[in-house]
Formats: sequence, structure tokens, C-alpha cells
Amino acid sequence: MYQTNKLYVTPLLSMTELVTENPSILIMLEHFEADCVLHDDTVSGFCKRHNISLQVFILVANLYNGITPSSIPELTHADIMALIRFLANSHVYYKTQKYPEIELYISQLSEYNKAPEIPLVTKFFDEYFTEVIEHLEYENSVAFPFFISLLNKQQVITKVGEFSSQEYKEHHTDIESSLSELKRLLLKHVPIQKDRVLRRKILMSLFELEYDLHKHSLIEEVILTPLMQDIEKNQYNVKK
Repeated sequence: MYQTNKLYVTPLLSMTELVTENPSILIMLEHFEADCVLHDDTVSGFCKRHNISLQVFILVANLYNGITPSSIPELTHADIMALIRFLANSHVYYKTQKYPEIELYISQLSEYNKAPEIPLVTKFFDEYFTEVIEHLEYENSVAFPFFISLLNKQQVITKVGEFSSQEYKEHHTDIESSLSELKRLLLKHVPIQKDRVLRRKILMSLFELEYDLHKHSLIEEVILTPLMQDIEKNQYNVKK
């Protein structure tokens, strides 16, 4: 959301410069289970201090900066596990921080604003939240365990043919589009009734959520799914 230009992330880049140029990197650091005390670290030094794969960090940070890799470097199974853990941590962020925050704001909006459109906003968000929870639970309970079983060369989750990386790719619906609809509803159709500050807080939260969800989807589509399809193909001779 805050990014204004494409800063290419390299091992020697200053972490302070990286965060200053794109404050959304702070949320990314949380997903990596790292703190926001940067000292005078370079990207390489920060990753070493927090035991984060440098290759994974650079791939993800560049995606957060709007730079899609032209090719994916060879990643170890430990690197892929780190990606899965990153995505699982982002699920926790959505469920325990962003969604409750937006839900609270919308609840407060209904107290300030009695316009007939407000119940529609509440209903729209509740239905959207249900859709997202279903999507996240699918990843947590089906996709991620299956990927981990592939990495461990086990077949303990499901039989080949019952689930595959291709099925995951097809199931990976775009959960960002409903957010855009909700933003449009608030920006274009709900009249202001002494709720300007609250409206701004809701919209800012929605923009922040949309930004991180988009990066989440890119990590899955650009990095994780192709890697898992290759592993699955090599391990079980499953065609893409």
C-alpha cells in the first residue's frame, strides 16, 4: 500500500532503507517471525541474525516491492518450508488482527451512520470474511499438510489423484475482488454522517489488508505452486 517505487532488494541493501521506502515490509517481517529493530543491518545481516533464508527473504521482499522474479532460484526443502510457515503466519495476522480490526470499525460505523446502506456494508463484510476463513482453512488443513508430506517424501495426507498442486492452483480463488467491491461501496455509495475519521480508518485498513493479501497470493502463485508442482511431478510422476 505504501510503496511508491520499485526498490530492488539485494543482500547489501540497508534494512532501514528497505522499510523506509516501503513500510508494508514491517508486516512482512512479522510473517517471518522477525522483529522490527533493524540496527544497522543489511538484508544479509538481518537474515543471518534472525535465521531467515536469504534467498527466500529476497524473493518475498521483492514481491512486496512490486518486482516479480523472472525465474525462481533453486530452493531447498527447508526454504520451501519457510515459505509455507510465512504464509501460515500471514493467516494468523488476517484472522487475529486485520479482520477483527475492520469488523470493529464497521460495527462503530453502524452506530454513527444510520444510512440504509450500512446494513449492506455489514452483510457484505460478514459474507466476505466467511469466504476468506474458508479459503485459509483449506490451505491450513489440506494444501499445506499435503505440501509438507511431499517435502518429507511421505504420502500421509492423501492418495495421489485425490489432491494435487494443480487442484490447489485451481481452488486458489481470488479473495481480493470482494475487498475492492467493499471499498467502492464505502467510497461511492454510503453517505457521510459525522463519520469521516472512522471512514478513513476503515478504508486505510482495507487498503492495507488488500495489499498484503495480494502479496500472499503472489507468493503462492509465482513461487510456491510452481515449486510444488515440480516436486510432485518428479516424485510421483504426476503431470502438471
